[in-house]
Amino acid sequence: MTKADLVEEIAQQTGVSRNHTAIIVDGLLDSVCRALSDGKHLEIRGFGTFKVRERRARRARNPRSGTEVLVPAKLVPVFKPSRELKALVLEQANEEQTVGS
Repeated sequence: MTKADLVEEIAQQTGVSRNHTAIIVDGLLDSVCRALSDGKHLEIRGFGTFKVRERRARRARNPRSGTEVLVPAKLVPVFKPSRELKALVLEQANEEQTVGS
């Protein structure tokens, strides 16, 4: 699903125009990005938590030359789904397996 698909689906469900829905979706995504770039975490109950986690420095190997390279530490965004979201995904997967069998 793309952002355009998401905007279309929300617009149909709410009856709000696609233009207004796109503004709201863009605002939500901008807020999430801004919070993560400020080092904050964002929790959406029933959906999950967005956090920034530090990935430690490590040694890696260049696959082309085989030389060892030091990869510096960096901050990466992570998403941890809620129990409710995990259960919903598992339920859907189980339904698809029973239908396909």
